[in-house]
Amino acid sequence: MKNNKVLVTGGAGYIGSHTVVELLNANYEVVVVDNLANSEISAIENISKITGKKFPFIQADTCDLASLRKIFEAHEFGSVIHFAAYKAVGESVEEPLKYYQNNLMSFINVIALMKEFKRANVIFSSSATVYGDADEQPVTEQTPLKPANSPYGRTKQICEDILKDSVKACEGLNGIILRYFNPVGAHPSALIGELPRGVPNNLLPFITQTAAGIRPCLKVFGKDYDTPDGTCIRDFIDVVDLAKAHICALERLLSFSGGQNCEIYNVGTGKGVSVQELIDTFESANNIKLNYVYADRRSGDVPEVWADPSKAKRELGWQSQTPLCQTLKNAWAWQKNISSIK
Repeated sequence: MKNNKVLVTGGAGYIGSHTVVELLNANYEVVVVDNLANSEISAIENISKITGKKFPFIQADTCDLASLRKIFEAHEFGSVIHFAAYKAVGESVEEPLKYYQNNLMSFINVIALMKEFKRANVIFSSSATVYGDADEQPVTEQTPLKPANSPYGRTKQICEDILKDSVKACEGLNGIILRYFNPVGAHPSALIGELPRGVPNNLLPFITQTAAGIRPCLKVFGKDYDTPDGTCIRDFIDVVDLAKAHICALERLLSFSGGQNCEIYNVGTGKGVSVQELIDTFESANNIKLNYVYADRRSGDVPEVWADPSKAKRELGWQSQTPLCQTLKNAWAWQKNISSIK
């Protein structure tokens, strides 16, 4: 019999909260743990508003092994979706030890307890940063991994290796690695979305905060890349589409009859969009003119990366659905909601 209970670490965060919504909508039982270091308790409340469902929430740090063990002891979940990690590329360059300590220890603790408590399935939240500055685009799951351009990217590479090695060594353990490209947007309800503390590290929150007048000006980092318009090219994936990929991955994990399966999937649209194109599309979708300037390149950024997501479509039955213009409308609706802009 399938164990439909799932522990979601970092479940109050941006991608985590959207995934919890999709899990509840798909009738999974969910336990959420988050230390609220980079998220808000309001996300938990708003997940319940969206879904009409209550679920256990534990405020705890996954780097604290004793606290995490108590959660494993108290809840009989069979699967873990692990989001809990620091995620800002630029900050990781400035504070590498913070990233290595948090991102590695958090995941090591999860895997150690999964082995100890004989929990079967783990989905690891990875990133396109593992590809580094790839020689060819789009990248497939077989694209050789180059050295990551930031400590953040290296933590994702190391955690992928930790999972692959652990699955080989631990009978009964299965893993799926989802390599996200650039998650953007918000839930169509405008009740959950990306809520950075302080100055945003990601592009779209900076765009929406500039549009809302919270930031005086948007800086576009780099206008001299070897791309058609000189700005970086990324694969911008709607956060709800991304969340739904976890449901497909979980269904696949639950279909395995034994352990020691570890699979990797790109989660992206398959379309490269430049930073300039994203700005232009946001302006046209929302009938807004942004104030922006071009600045020097940012340390840790690669010129271009986008996905070949055909493996996810073929094996998981997943593909992105939401047009970019709708994603950008949702992002602006979320910003207006939290900024009380009419």
